[in-house]
Amino acid sequence: MRLLEELIRIDEKSLTPVYLQITNAFIHNIRSGRLRKGLKLPGSREVAKLLHINRMTMVAAYDELQAQGWIEMLARKGTFVKNDLPVLTPRKLDTVQSAFAMPERTIFSFDEKKIVPVPSGTFPEAGKLIFNDGFPDSRLAPTEELIRSMRSFSRLAIHKKYLMYGDAQGTGLLRETLAGFLSDTRGLPITPRNILITRGAQMGTYIAASIVLAPGDAIIVGEPGYSGANLTFLQLGAKINYAPVDGEGMDIDAVENICRSKEIRMVYVIPHHHNPTTVTLTPERRIRLLELSVKYKFAIIEDDYDYDFHYASKPMMPMASLDRHGSVIYIGTLTKTLAPAIRIGFMVAPEHFIRHAVWLRKALDTQGDSLMENAIAGLYKDGTIASHIKRSVKLYKERRDHLCGLLASELGDHVEFKVPDGGMSVWTKFLRADMVQVSKKAYAKGLIIRDGTAYDTPASRYNSVRMGFASLDLNEQEQAIGILKKAIY
Repeated sequence: MRLLEELIRIDEKSLTPVYLQITNAFIHNIRSGRLRKGLKLPGSREVAKLLHINRMTMVAAYDELQAQGWIEMLARKGTFVKNDLPVLTPRKLDTVQSAFAMPERTIFSFDEKKIVPVPSGTFPEAGKLIFNDGFPDSRLAPTEELIRSMRSFSRLAIHKKYLMYGDAQGTGLLRETLAGFLSDTRGLPITPRNILITRGAQMGTYIAASIVLAPGDAIIVGEPGYSGANLTFLQLGAKINYAPVDGEGMDIDAVENICRSKEIRMVYVIPHHHNPTTVTLTPERRIRLLELSVKYKFAIIEDDYDYDFHYASKPMMPMASLDRHGSVIYIGTLTKTLAPAIRIGFMVAPEHFIRHAVWLRKALDTQGDSLMENAIAGLYKDGTIASHIKRSVKLYKERRDHLCGLLASELGDHVEFKVPDGGMSVWTKFLRADMVQVSKKAYAKGLIIRDGTAYDTPASRYNSVRMGFASLDLNEQEQAIGILKKAIY
């Protein structure tokens, strides 16, 4: 019955399973009269061949149709559309009701302005080059070692308990391992009780800010600044005040001036490789910010998202390592160390604050992935992560230098940038071309690059963009700059 080829269309991109698409198509055509009562249908093998699908998928569709009462399968006779259908009579085509779908809107009301709109991300498009915001090269991630570590833990009887509900604070093994690592590498005088494991830095920022802030509380962030964090603060109802960011990081004089006129509850700062400008907060400004936090009693969220990736010299110790009064909530992540999909972050703070953070984390998400956390701890203990960081830093430095060389030689007077001391991106200002138009033209030619508007504020338009170099090899960088050059000229 070749008519079925015309009546049944399969959408391979649909989230609906294929057998249900077929089931729904049969029901629709039976109700509309295209497939009449008592009609003998082809066998599952023949229909599967017509539709170019697996026979078992067609068997599942027939089973579903029989269960719902639309067809009957009679031994040694075949498969038939039932005479006694679940509906009284087939309807004419012009009056056929469409298949049931979820209503577009709820019947109940809610405050739609309460939720701040956030652009939804997507996985990278196949076949396009991407200048991302500054992400690691996921191709370098030690995934095989991570899988082996997870398999090793999962096979041990003593670790079977980690398949059950456990500690929302994170596994003791990872917190103990991290406490030692952070103490040795960043000078943080902490114990496992000072650590909360989160799903990336963003969750840590949200939890910390949720505890500190009430709607209407005033905070200070850098300008330009990290839009992801700013959206979080807006979602919590905070009143954002902006302190300029220059070549030495956040302007602490501006912070103090704001504190003199307003009661500030929190300052959000990225001390290393500030997002988006990549600058580093100087030691003098770090000390002054700590002093101001004591004087004005505000919290500091120190977002140290890519501490390990420094190329010019050793990075400075975090402000949290100098904090003697309990002002700093320190946020870090392995997302930038390994790969964006590996959602392991951490919060470091005084123990009583961590206790409250654990309660809130448990309300949001009962616990993290215990097997993953222990597997990550295993990679710390056997030296895999240390080796990966060392190898990545060497490679990313080469990629940074190559991209900066291309920007200077190929784009010349069209861009302005400073070679970053660390991180994974170059903050690039476009001097003549409009980045919104450049982004559109580049996309049409096979390059994805942001249009820069996410960094703008009501007071300033920067016409600048972060150009991530870590995730592109040298050949890919040359191709990407070639496309960008055509989009500019």
